[in-house]
Amino acid sequence: MPKTKAEVNKKANRALPVVFFTIFLDVLGIGILIPVIPLLLAAPMSPEYLLPAGWSFTQGLILLGWLTAIYPLMQFFATPILGQLSDRYGRKRVLAISLVGTALGYVLFAIGIITKNIPLLFAARALDGITGGNISVAQAVVSDITAPKDRTKRFGMIGATFGIGFVLGPYIGAKLASPNVNFYGLFDTPSWFAAATPFWFAAILSAINVVLVLAFLPETNLVLKRVKIKLTQSIANITKAVTYPGLRVIFPSTFLYFAGFTFFTTFFQVFLINKLGFNQSNIGDYFAYVGIWIAIAQVTVTPFVAKRLKNYQVIRFSLAATGAALLTMLFAGNTKELLLFTPLFAVFNGLTMANVLSLVSKSAGKEVQGEVLGINASVQALAQAIPAVISGYVATMGVSVPVITGAGIMIISGVVFWVLYRPSQQVLHEDAEPTASY
Repeated sequence: MPKTKAEVNKKANRALPVVFFTIFLDVLGIGILIPVIPLLLAAPMSPEYLLPAGWSFTQGLILLGWLTAIYPLMQFFATPILGQLSDRYGRKRVLAISLVGTALGYVLFAIGIITKNIPLLFAARALDGITGGNISVAQAVVSDITAPKDRTKRFGMIGATFGIGFVLGPYIGAKLASPNVNFYGLFDTPSWFAAATPFWFAAILSAINVVLVLAFLPETNLVLKRVKIKLTQSIANITKAVTYPGLRVIFPSTFLYFAGFTFFTTFFQVFLINKLGFNQSNIGDYFAYVGIWIAIAQVTVTPFVAKRLKNYQVIRFSLAATGAALLTMLFAGNTKELLLFTPLFAVFNGLTMANVLSLVSKSAGKEVQGEVLGINASVQALAQAIPAVISGYVATMGVSVPVITGAGIMIISGVVFWVLYRPSQQVLHEDAEPTASY
C-alpha cells in the first residue's frame, strides 16, 4: 500500500487515465445502444426492424424494455462477484478479463442484428452485463489511490467521463448506423454502414482497452485477500443497503433516483421519434448534446458548488430538481424548445452523480470502501433493471408516460432524502488515507 503522498500521486498518474478510459468505454457501449435499439424493436417502418410479421407496436415496446433490462440485471448479480475476485486476484487481472467478455458481447450483438436473431441479442447483452460489472472495480481503483478529501473531485472526473461517453456513444452509434448520410457537407457515410456497425466498432475499442490495462495499469490492490466467493452477494448487498450504518438513508434515495433516470434513458428516444419526428441521426445528436452539458456541469459547476456546499446540501435539491427539469422537457413543442430545456436537466444530473458517489464514499471507513462501492453498484444495477422492464409495459399507455413516471420518481427521491437524511447523525470520513482494500 502506498505510504507517502508522492507515491500515491505517482500511482494515480499511471492508473487514472486507463481507469477513466475503461469507464468511458462502458458508457460508450450503453450510449451506442440508445439510437439503435428503438429502430430494431420499436420502429416498424425502419429497414432495421427485427420483429417478425404479426408483432404489434406495443409488443415491440415491451420487448424493448426487457432487452434494455437484461444488461443491468446481469450486472446486478455479477458486480459484487467481480469485486470479490478483484479482492482475491487483483484489480488489473479482473478488469482485463472482463473487458474481453465485453468485446465478445459486442461481437455477438452485431451478429444477432445481422442474422435477426433476437435470442442472440439477449444473450449478448447478458454477457456484456456480466462483464460490465467491472465499473465498480474501476471505481475501486480510484478509491484505492484517492484521499477522501479529493474524492468529490475525482468522482466528478468520473462523472465527466460518463458525460463524454454519453456524448460520443449515441453520436457514434447514430452515425455508424446511418448509411449514405451527409456528414456536415464534408462527405457521405459509406453505404455499408448499418445497425451492426457501431457494435463492431465498440468491440475493437474493447480489445484496445484490454491491451492498455495489461500494459499500463498498475495493480492498486496490494493487499490481496483469500476471500470465499459469494455468488449471492448481490442479494446480501440489497439487504445491507437498507441496514448499513450511515448509508441506510442514502441508498433508498439513490435507488429511486437511478430508477427514475432509467425510465428516461430507456424510452425518451421513443418519445422523440413519435412526438418530434426524430430519426436515428437526430437521436444521436440530441443525446450527445445532453452529454456535453453533463460534462460541462462536472468540470465547471460541480467544483464551483463543491467549494460552497457540502455533498448532502447539494443532493437535497439536485435530486428533485433533476426530475422537475425532465418534466419541463416534455412541454417542448419543437427541437429548439427541447434544446433550451435540456441544459438544466443535464446540470442537475451532473451535480447529483458526483455528489452521491462522494457522499457514499465518505460515509464509510477506509477499511470497507470496496464493500460500500459494491453495495452502491448493486443498488444502481437493480434500479436500472426493474424500471427498464416496467417501462415497456408503461409505454403501452402512451410514449410520454415512462418519462413522466421517471420524473416523478426522481422528485420523490429528493423528498425521501430531505426527510430521512440527518447530517448531525452521520459520521463522515473526510481525512482518512486511501486504502488498497476493496
